[in-house]
Amino acid sequence: MLDRRQVLAALGTTALATLASNPVLAAASIKPDDASALLVIDVQNCFLPGGSLAVKEGEQVVPVINRIAKAFANVVMTQDWHTQGHVSFASVHSGKKPFETIDLPYGKQVLWPDHCVQGTDGAALSKDLSIPQAELIIRKGFHKDVDSYSAFLEADGKTSTGLAGYLKGRKIKRVFVAGLATDFCVAWTALDARKAGFEVYVVEDACRGIDTQGSLAKAWADMAKAGVKRIQSGDIAVSA
Repeated sequence: MLDRRQVLAALGTTALATLASNPVLAAASIKPDDASALLVIDVQNCFLPGGSLAVKEGEQVVPVINRIAKAFANVVMTQDWHTQGHVSFASVHSGKKPFETIDLPYGKQVLWPDHCVQGTDGAALSKDLSIPQAELIIRKGFHKDVDSYSAFLEADGKTSTGLAGYLKGRKIKRVFVAGLATDFCVAWTALDARKAGFEVYVVEDACRGIDTQGSLAKAWADMAKAGVKRIQSGDIAVSA
């Protein structure tokens, strides 16, 4: 028969095992500091309900982003900002349909419906975003012959947006990524942030994916391999 000390020891071991198997419970709440920045990726009308490239449940990220943004002194937002007749649009490639892929000089390119054309309402940021302290908007994809998912580099992998230098100049060490879409612009941003030397967190419930041809699972796998940390908005300490 077990004595009281053995029972308590067994209970303690069970509790530790439970915590270890549940990283949300095991991890302390993350408190963003002055060396932290929130990157809000492409929360634009074209990617929201009624848009030409609407991401399923995309509108649900807005209140989550608004809430967690209160914890950050440093916030950067991005906008897809395409020219008319952009190379990534299926409409400019004869016989091609949206979501087919083609080979371009910089690699494989998914073809999209026309979206986020410069100066249009579709390219505008959601009017429901409420982040008055956002200090910078990075526009990307404005070169007609190359797409740009990442907030750091265009799809050729070498043309910089200048964001890495800006963040390093502000002494930012870790970035938190949220927005649309998980498997494209969010993931590419997170991967390039890691390459630039930042500690990177993707806030899963503050993102939504497109998931074409298994792209969502691949994106999470690629991010995990690169050392990107997958968290939930509830893991971030937000003052009331």
